Amino acid sequence: MTLIRKAIIMGAGLGSRMAPLTDDKPKPLIPFMGKPLIDHALARLEAAGVEEVVVNLHYKADQLEAHLTGRDRPKIIFSDERDLLLDTGGGVKKARPFLGDDPIFTFNSDSVWIEGQRPTLTRMLEVWDPSRMDALLMISSAVNTIGEVRRGDFTMGPMGELFRRQPACVAPFMYAGVQIIDPKLFDEGPDGPFSTNLVWDRAIERGRLFGLRMEATWMHVGTPGDLEDAERFLRNL
Repeated sequence: MTLIRKAIIMGAGLGSRMAPLTDDKPKPLIPFMGKPLIDHALARLEAAGVEEVVVNLHYKADQLEAHLTGRDRPKIIFSDERDLLLDTGGGVKKARPFLGDDPIFTFNSDSVWIEGQRPTLTRMLEVWDPSRMDALLMISSAVNTIGEVRRGDFTMGPMGELFRRQPACVAPFMYAGVQIIDPKLFDEGPDGPFSTNLVWDRAIERGRLFGLRMEATWMHVGTPGDLEDAERFLRNL
């Protein structure tokens, strides 16, 4: 099983869809089941053996920095985007000096889930194969998702390879906010803001974008209503 020592949590976004909860705090600090969303993410990463986590900062950065300063398990490194919000791809590219060249996890700060029989990140580490993969995405099916599922993101081939949803179609799988990826791929992106979708599309062209279907129930907490639905679901288990 591959060991991954470094990760980045995407903590810089404005969290506009989560308003009014984000009026006075950044999205990673919104409470979920009694603790901030980002603390759930850090617990998952620590359990998977990650030792250093970069957190990028922009919206209400001082609050997030204060919450995480002094934490040493995992060690926290800040990537400052106060001057310019760089989107997901640009954020990873700016953090490259902290991330090195080995595979990393990227983790959306609002990605929360109920585990299946085995930890999802452990399963990802077991499946990850850099000889044929540029990235391995954690994928949830619509039937195992709490919250808005829209029209899906990807279809999946027999070996786990991913393809974009075609226009006017519905796809069965959604990106669930966590991936293992070669960080060097972000060097191909432009200077300034850009989306990780640019990196994924290039990986699809090479036949090197893969997904791992979750055994777990993913909770897509993109809005206050989604957050309430997820907490209600957990209380009723």
